[in-house]
Formats: sequence, structure tokens, C-alpha cells
Amino acid sequence: MKTFFRLLQLSRPYHHYVPEYIVYIFLYTIFSLFSFTLVMPLMDALFATGQQAVVTHLPKFSLSIDYFKDVFNYYLTYYMNTTGKFGMLVYVCIVVLVAVLLKNLFGFLGQKVLTRMRVTMVMRMREKLYAQFSTQSLRFFQQERKGDLLSTISSDVVEVEASVVTSLQTIFRDPLQVISTFIALFILSKTLTLFTLLVFPVSGYLISLITGKLKKKGTLSQHLLGKIVNTAEETLSGIRIIKAFNAEGFMKKKFARENGDYAETVRAMQNQRELASPLSETMGVLVIVIIMVYAGNLILTGRSELTAAAFIAYIALYFQIIAPAKNIANAFAVMPRGLAAGERVLRVLDVPSTIQDKPNAAAIRSFEKEIEYQNVTFRYEQQDVLKNINLRIQKGKMVALVGKSGAGKSTMADLLPRFYDVTEGRISIDGQDIRDLQMENVRGLMGMVSQEAILFNDTVFNNIAFGQPNADKEAVIQAAKIANAHEFIVQLDEGYETSIGDRGMKLSGGQRQRLTIARAIFKNPPILILDEATSALDTESEKLVQEALDKLMENRTTVVIAHRLSTIQHANEIAVLDKGEIKERGTHDELIALNGIYRRLVEMQEFK
Repeated sequence: MKTFFRLLQLSRPYHHYVPEYIVYIFLYTIFSLFSFTLVMPLMDALFATGQQAVVTHLPKFSLSIDYFKDVFNYYLTYYMNTTGKFGMLVYVCIVVLVAVLLKNLFGFLGQKVLTRMRVTMVMRMREKLYAQFSTQSLRFFQQERKGDLLSTISSDVVEVEASVVTSLQTIFRDPLQVISTFIALFILSKTLTLFTLLVFPVSGYLISLITGKLKKKGTLSQHLLGKIVNTAEETLSGIRIIKAFNAEGFMKKKFARENGDYAETVRAMQNQRELASPLSETMGVLVIVIIMVYAGNLILTGRSELTAAAFIAYIALYFQIIAPAKNIANAFAVMPRGLAAGERVLRVLDVPSTIQDKPNAAAIRSFEKEIEYQNVTFRYEQQDVLKNINLRIQKGKMVALVGKSGAGKSTMADLLPRFYDVTEGRISIDGQDIRDLQMENVRGLMGMVSQEAILFNDTVFNNIAFGQPNADKEAVIQAAKIANAHEFIVQLDEGYETSIGDRGMKLSGGQRQRLTIARAIFKNPPILILDEATSALDTESEKLVQEALDKLMENRTTVVIAHRLSTIQHANEIAVLDKGEIKERGTHDELIALNGIYRRLVEMQEFK
């Protein structure tokens, strides 16, 4: 139940719900019992057993059960004496009707409180998950499957809502109803009630056998669902490759296998879950049958303290236990799968963010002098990706990082905006370690254009002005013009208000990349990171994008990760990385004269 109570904490503060709910559920329980205990005086009066209480004077008010009981008996006596049994019958029926109406009214009001509580819990659960996704380092996303994360924020949260949260009513209301009903049954007959309690543990044990298996199956089913979502996401993202390699059949079989495993697990789990309800109801009816036989024999032989009317009321009250007992059994049958989903949600929420501001992090509003890598080492999964990197980047200069794939170029650039933190050494801006600075300020100084043009399913305008909802339209247009994007934008159906589709798929590769450059220009950062921004483009698109990049780099400090070395020949300094170390550095001409790694890379590209 630890998982349940942790999930429940998401609805805090409880004073918004608990006091109100307790009042409603208390009144619901009282009127629920009241409507059935009226059977006794009604039966006594109708069949003239002589057991009904006669009250001829209206009692003085007091906040007690006896007062309300005497008031009821006073009017019962009054209608019996003035209108006869029929008038008394009408009176009792009206009181029963009012009691039932009030019972359902307070039940509805209590349910409204729980609905407010569950909606708040689910809303906060999703907000916390999204916040967790957005604040984690890139290392987190390398260790987790995207399908599992999508499954957690969608299906797992829905499962928690459908099982754990909807069980709140059962957990908070139905046990109270069962306990209060048993108290009433004890008042009517201690002997008979003690006898019936002997049968209840048997039912509880049988249901516990079922629910014990459900949690394991629930965990397995959510894991299998994550695999399904992951496969579907990979298919949507890589549909061109799947078609190009004629792999549709392979992927269909893979999906069908995963889908079949999930369906089989869910089928077994649903069968076990559905068994709990009829089992609890059958056990409840069995208890009632035993009571009727046992108590009936006592009454017939004159060995019971119960009258016929009290016996009928006893049976009526006992029937009241079946529904909440059934609900409790259903809740315990349904909850294991929800708790399994809840554990997956909490597992994600419990992952600590490794990239955080220090409590006393300093603000930085401008970039004045230089960026410096000092003895930087970065280790990932016991392997050194970067080793003892030393590099100084002065303001307004362009530094290029080149090398073979896997040399550590992108990792070196990712350390600057603190997508990761260094393992050893330090990176400083104007002499201040970036770990001592406010992360939002550090990233506010930087703009990035990556190899993959990352755009959002929104309008052209909103993609350029990303993160700034009140952006000036003229500034957006000016940024697009500098990025050589304005011409194609105005030719779109709705110009700057055109929706570009998922990941900008309605645009060509060159158009997408120019939009990302326009986005960086609009931000107008003093530090720019270009991660192979032209490597995936055709010659014509590359020319347009390179022109836009040249305009973007004017008067900015730029770190360029270059694949096509012809684009960085004018860099102020070129650092050549090999196996995580800087092996060579200098200008283009100096490195060519050095006749080392850089020259071989240039000659290989010229040969191609």
C-alpha cells in the first residue's frame, strides 16, 4: 500500500477534501441504515405484534439517537391512532423515501468531492511526469526507451486513474458502510452476527489468492504495452527505411508478436479480475442463506431474541453488506494493475535530475570575454568519451571541432549548455564555472542549430518565435529574411501562419533547416553552437543554408561541429579530436602544413 499512499499524496492538501467528504459519507451511512431499520416498526405495526413503541408526547430536543427515535415513534403512534394502519403505512413509506433521497444526495456530494480529488491527482501526476522529462539530462533519455516514457505518461496514468483513483470511493466509503452495518447487526443480535463473521474470512482468503497474482500480471502487461508503443513509434519515425528495405512484413510480425503477448496477459488478468466480483457476491448470498436457516430454526423453536420483524430487518441490513463487500472485492481485484502502473510512474518520478542549479547559483546576463574548457574529462558508462580537454574560445571567434564519428565532438558541444555535466575539470564562461551559474541564464546566452532540424507541429511563426508567445511579428519576419527563409514562407498557403506538420514534415530538408536558423537568429544569442548544420542537405540547399549561417555567425562566438571541412576553413581555430582527445589545433593552413590527421581528413573529402 506504500505505492497507493504515495500516489494519494499527489492530491494534497487534504483539507480541501477530507473534512467535507467525512461529513457527506457519515450522513450517507446514517440515512442508508435509517431507511432499512424502519422495516421493524412498520412490520410490528402492520401485523399487530405488539412490539411497536407507543409515544404519546413529542420529546424535548436533544442531539441523540433516542430523540430521533422517539420523534419517529410519536408520529407513528399519531398516524396509527388517527388514520389507522394505512395512514401509518403511508407515513413510514414517505419517511423511507426521504431517507433514501437524502442518502443518495449525500452519496452524490461525496462522489463530487472524490471526483475533484482524483482529477487533481491525475493532473498533477501528468504535470510532474512532464516536468521530470523536461528537466532531466540527456543521459536519462539514453538510458530509457521513448516508448516506455510515452506509455508511462499516457497509458500508465490512465490505468492509475481507472483503478487506483476510482477505488478511492470504495476504500473510503464502503468499509465504513460495512462496519456501521455490522454495528447495527450486533445491536439486533450479537449471537447471530458473531456466527456470520466466521464465514467472512473464507471469502477474503479466496479473493486474496486472486489479487496476489494480479499485480505481477499488471507489471508485465504495462511492460509489454511499453514495447508496443515503442515499436509503433519507431515505425512512424522510420517508415521510409522500413519501406526501402521491404521490412513491412518483418515489422508486422514483430508488432503482432508483442501485441499477442500483451493480449494474452491482459486476457488472463481480466479473467482473474472478473472472478473476484461473482465470488464475493456468491459468498455473501451463501452467508445469508446460512443465516436464514440458522436464525429461522432458532425463531421457530423459540430460542432467539429476534422477533419476526427484527429478523426481516436483520436480513435486509445484511443484504446491504453484499454491495459494498462486492465493491471492496472488485477494488482489490482491480487495484494491483493500477498499483503496478503507479510504480512505473513513481519509478520515473524518483529518478534524480543530475543537472540542477546549486542553491546559491549566480546569475549571468551577458558574455564578455571567453569560454574555457579546463582539463575536461567526461565519462559515460565507465568509458571516457572525452579526456583532458583544454580549449579557449574568445568572444567573437569561431572555433571548429572536427574528427571522425565518435571522436567526441557533439559531446564536447553538449557540455557547454549543461546537457551533461563534466566528470572532471571545469567549463567556464568569463572565468565562472558554469555549474556555479544559473542554468537558465547559461542557456539563455546560447543558440543551437543541429544536424537534425527539430521543429514542432505548429505554425511557421511559432516555430521561429519558439518559447516567446508575444513575439513581435516584424522581428520574426526579419529573422526569416536573414535566414533566407522569408521567400519560401510567403509562398506557403497561409504564410507565417501555416502549420508545418509533425517535425515539419510538410517542408523540405533545406526549408526546415533554414527555419531552425531563423529561430536562432530571432533569439539573438551571443554564443552559437552549430552541430553539422549542413551535412544532410543537397548542394543547392546547403548553399542557401550556409549563406544563412554566415549571416548568423557575424559578430558571434561560434562553436562549429563540422562534417564538411570546406565550410570551416575560415575558422579562427580548428580543434581536431580523435578518441576523445584534442590531437591537433590551429588554423586551416597551419593544420594542412602539419600534415597530420586534419590533412588526411581534408584529402579524403577532396578525393570523394
